[in-house]
Amino acid sequence: MAFETYATYDGLALGALVQRGEVSALELLETAIARAEAINPKINAIVYRGYDQARTAAAAFKPAGEPFAGVPLLLKDLLGDCAGMPTRFASAFVPPMAAPADSYLVARLKRAGFVPFAKTNTPEFGLPPFTEPKLYGAARNPWDTTRTPGGSSGGSAAAVAARIVPVAHANDGGGSIRIPAACCGLVGLKPTRGRNSLGPWVGDIMNGLVAEHVVSRSVRDTAAALDATAGYVAGDPYAAFPACPTLPQRACRRPAQAAHRLFYRHSLRESA
Repeated sequence: MAFETYATYDGLALGALVQRGEVSALELLETAIARAEAINPKINAIVYRGYDQARTAAAAFKPAGEPFAGVPLLLKDLLGDCAGMPTRFASAFVPPMAAPADSYLVARLKRAGFVPFAKTNTPEFGLPPFTEPKLYGAARNPWDTTRTPGGSSGGSAAAVAARIVPVAHANDGGGSIRIPAACCGLVGLKPTRGRNSLGPWVGDIMNGLVAEHVVSRSVRDTAAALDATAGYVAGDPYAAFPACPTLPQRACRRPAQAAHRLFYRHSLRESA
């Protein structure tokens, strides 16, 4: 698929193309990889490449009704463990050892059809609101490379804004989804405590302050990703209240302005 066409679709639209057989998961992945290799030297958003592993998964992918069928995905180098890929928290203290299994979140993202293929830049241990770790160097905002993409999900936000992928994994304790989304012009929602599991290796971080989710270019992608990943897992220390009716379906039936108002009301509930 030509990048000029790929860049016009959000994640759900790309998944629909794969479902209809108009494009394959491998074609989408190769387009994302080509874009990453072209733009990453300027923005330093990607810090680990798992291309061969992803190509194997994409080549074997057979759509079966997944909302994000065959859509390439980037994972932040903080939480979000993916089997076969290291998670270093952007710290030289953490060795580059491959995760033995997927986290619950990543397993659910894969079940939704996503194909993870690389890891994104983040500040060391996700602490400051800018992305300039000593291990990887500074990430840059694709709108203006003299500026920061924010943090701690700065690499993910920069990659989505640069159209490498329509959706990327992110997490938020004190603004780590919302700040990069604001810096890069994206949709950024911090789900309520317990909406997404941090398991199996982590139960709680900072008394429930840290939440897993994504950054994206569309309201409906952010909502559909939450639909795909939300849910209590046995052993989680928290259980969130029942979610409101499926947001993407409601938003898609309304004009864009109404959809954004709906998302705003939903985000207030999720941040409660």
